[in-house]
Amino acid sequence: MSRKTIFYIVFFAVLVIGFYTTMSFLVPGFGTSRVEPIGKVQPFTFSNQDGGIVTEQDVKGKVFVAEYFFTTCKTWCPIMHNNMKMVYDRYKNENDFLILSHTSDPATDSAARLRKYADSLNVNTSKWIFLTGTKDSLYKQARYSYRIDDPNNNPLSSDVDFIHSQFFSLVDKKGVVRNIYEGNQKGDVERMIKEIDVLLKEK
Repeated sequence: MSRKTIFYIVFFAVLVIGFYTTMSFLVPGFGTSRVEPIGKVQPFTFSNQDGGIVTEQDVKGKVFVAEYFFTTCKTWCPIMHNNMKMVYDRYKNENDFLILSHTSDPATDSAARLRKYADSLNVNTSKWIFLTGTKDSLYKQARYSYRIDDPNNNPLSSDVDFIHSQFFSLVDKKGVVRNIYEGNQKGDVERMIKEIDVLLKEK
């Protein structure tokens, strides 16, 4: 390789690095997540595993993962929560991160039942919160805020009576849904963790 060729390679490499560095200072968000927004979290009011009230104000300014499950589930849910435990263990000491697990079966999953389930996972419920509420409000949030009741991330008909979703919805600090992940696929959850790292750095 000639000295001239080497010179041009080094020159353009320095040029690209300089451009990226300059744009990072001049353009807010440049070089951070480039995932297109999917949706926006709508106002909500649910009860947690201790009977306390949780609203959208409690997650304001936080990066969080939202998912739906039910305590009597024996198929997807144990796999999903095994993978979610990996997420929890990584971020359990991160002040700007939460996990919201909503029940799909509020008729069965009372606050007390959710508390028992949380205890079985041995998690801090100030970081991994389990939520119940009216079926209508829970399903509305799943369909129109988190967009996790369909493989193509499109809301199903409101006539569908039960949501059994394997998807995790990742929400940024501004309440914007940034991506949807397969909660029962370890590789996809690992990909989500990388995106969480990026979102936590955003202001």
